[in-house]
Amino acid sequence: MNLQDWIGRSETVQDIATATPYAALAATLNQPDIQRPAPGAPLPSLWHWLYFVPLHAQSDLGPDGHAKRGGFLPPVPLPRRMWAGSDFAFHEPLRIGDSLLRTSTIADVKEKSGRTGRLIFVKVRHDIRRNGAEAVALTEHHNIVYRGAPTPGDAAPPPQAAPAEWAWERRIVPDDVLLFRYSALTFNGHRIHYDRQYVTQVEGYPGLIVHGPLIATLLMDLLRRQQPEAQVVRFEFKAIRPTFDIHPFSVHGQPSADGKTIRLWGRDHEGWLTMDATATLT
Repeated sequence: MNLQDWIGRSETVQDIATATPYAALAATLNQPDIQRPAPGAPLPSLWHWLYFVPLHAQSDLGPDGHAKRGGFLPPVPLPRRMWAGSDFAFHEPLRIGDSLLRTSTIADVKEKSGRTGRLIFVKVRHDIRRNGAEAVALTEHHNIVYRGAPTPGDAAPPPQAAPAEWAWERRIVPDDVLLFRYSALTFNGHRIHYDRQYVTQVEGYPGLIVHGPLIATLLMDLLRRQQPEAQVVRFEFKAIRPTFDIHPFSVHGQPSADGKTIRLWGRDHEGWLTMDATATLT
């Protein structure tokens, strides 16, 4: 099996940007104005993850709650799969009521040797168009990392200290309900986010893992709360360290001197950097 053979494979999915998932995510994020938006209302950045959700049959799921390997994604023979990061180019807003078309392509597959063994990185490019237009409204590169099962004696990677100064901060108290609601909204069956017995006994983590996309969404939500009129044209984030539901964490922001870029990051209860991101404004 040559995983490189999957490079260039593509699939196309259609959806409609409806109002109820928007309102449900607003409620999940504790936004002050929770209501179903009218047709034409723009989606906040990253809220496109509410659409094109994976619709695999129950019989097609693997033991971790994800779809079985193969199909569109390459059949990587490693048991643990994590969202390593993404980068985005926002060309025009997606809006409530839009008919959306997403074309996904396997852009790259790479194998590396890490501290705990073999790692395989898969990069997927998503191009989203709205209302039959030829022009792409949003481009996303989604980076997935696969790794082996944990073994006794595995050492955690050395942590990185989060920045000590910031302009914006929001404290988040994760719990089972928050993680369940976000999993439900994105139809994410991965058991590491809701099955405590599985995540601790099978995958070897100390608690439920807070979704990387949820933390990224909280970072962009922090920017939106602080600068409601800001127009984001690019955004990128990288997951640095897992965040677990057993402690509160915080999201932070620091604008550049000219205000054109915003550094955003997640910080755990010990002060370690968990996610690093940059938003570029018009």
